[in-house]
Amino acid sequence: MERSNTDSFRHSQYLPFSPTTSSHPSTPLAQKHASLPIPTPTTASSLSGSASTLRYSQSRKTIYDRHLNRSKGAELSKASFAFLFGEMVQYAQKRVSGIQDLEKKLNAHGYSVGQRLLELLVWREGRSGKRETRVLGILQFITNTLWRAIYNKPADALEKSRDHEDEYMISDNDPMVNTYISVPKEMNQLNCAAFQAGIIEAVLDSCMFPARVTAHSVPNETWPGKTVFLIKFEQVVLDREAEFIS
Repeated sequence: MERSNTDSFRHSQYLPFSPTTSSHPSTPLAQKHASLPIPTPTTASSLSGSASTLRYSQSRKTIYDRHLNRSKGAELSKASFAFLFGEMVQYAQKRVSGIQDLEKKLNAHGYSVGQRLLELLVWREGRSGKRETRVLGILQFITNTLWRAIYNKPADALEKSRDHEDEYMISDNDPMVNTYISVPKEMNQLNCAAFQAGIIEAVLDSCMFPARVTAHSVPNETWPGKTVFLIKFEQVVLDREAEFIS
């Protein structure tokens, strides 16, 4: 009985490689492949087995099965963070037309991270946590709890503007997001801490303190990479704060 076209095509995919036949000339490339093992067909069962080995541990549990409190005190390698953040900056840079657009893109990435981080922090606090209703309370939460959860240290300073009632400033003398970023001279106005500003803005918005947060470079002799995060609250926040005072 003759084989069908489908059967012959299926078996032709797995013909063994023979570098010694006349169809393969005796070249350095052919001699290099001659020392390699002959590939064998891979069955569907072996494919599924290898995939399960890659996706699951021996206990058949994924990262989603782990308890969230187990990673509470875990630390991430700075090298890993620097690599991922650098790749994110390069990815965003290819899709923008200027420095302002790039900072907006980084701010948007940080905003999505801030929303998820706040949910995680609130869940970990459990019944001991409280909802902040005052401006000073939410800012202290950001400069202490949030900053420690991300950078394992509090923010360096929290100040209120003397000229504008709706503005506050959080200072970071050496933002980690800028530590491994090399900014070219033609983009010296770029501050990648806009990603960090997006995290702050997301936490404020999610806690019902709508505000606009921007990152500004304020270098000095001691801290050449110092960054100030300017927080400008909306009028509704000031009106609510005035009601608490009265």
